[in-house]
Amino acid sequence: MRTARPLRHTAGRLAALPRGLAEIACLGALFLLVLPVAQAGLFPESLVAARAGALCGLAVLLGIVAALFARHAPRAGFGPANAVTLARAALVALMATALFGPPPPPGWTLVAVAVGCLSLDGIDGWLARRTAMASAFGARFDMETDAALALVLAALAADRLGGWVLALGLARYAFVAATWAWPWLARPLPDRLSRKAVCVLQIGALIALQSPSVPTGAAVALAALTATALAWSFGRDVLWLRAARD
Repeated sequence: MRTARPLRHTAGRLAALPRGLAEIACLGALFLLVLPVAQAGLFPESLVAARAGALCGLAVLLGIVAALFARHAPRAGFGPANAVTLARAALVALMATALFGPPPPPGWTLVAVAVGCLSLDGIDGWLARRTAMASAFGARFDMETDAALALVLAALAADRLGGWVLALGLARYAFVAATWAWPWLARPLPDRLSRKAVCVLQIGALIALQSPSVPTGAAVALAALTATALAWSFGRDVLWLRAARD
């Protein structure tokens, strides 16, 4: 009797795995076909190498998503919420095309694409709850897509404000890298509304930094404020994890 539930759970995952992988393959093929068209339409002056690099990056991402899904497949399959997150990842790859285009980057185009990407961020979580398909895989996929979006936007803003702005996009990756040296940093954190608010501030500020209408002085102040908020949020989490370890 004790093993019946785990066996049913495993059987459910195995049944959902082929369907989920087929969904990833179909969506991936669609996005790989649409991305070059979007690149040509939105960033016509981008280098051919930049377009090819964004395509390769999206293809690699699809492979990683498929591998992680095969390892941590939810019972219900890939689902519409993860499909929306995958669309957001394709938009991040589209924006990455502008990293290697002629300066200055096309600000308003980037703002429009980034706002669309941020808008979809509210839809995937709602869909996951609405369809009762929330999963640890989906939450992690969403988090890493947010981190990639922040990194691309920070790299684009660095062309105008300087390399120090990259700190706004590298904070998450620095924290993950620190877990290799201090494994206790990888422990689960309590859910905090303030952490989500700082994340929204981070992405919103990085989108604002792409706007040509924001003066350089105001952009520097906004970036500094965001960096301070990120340092406070990550610092508080580190202190909490250290206290939990002790």
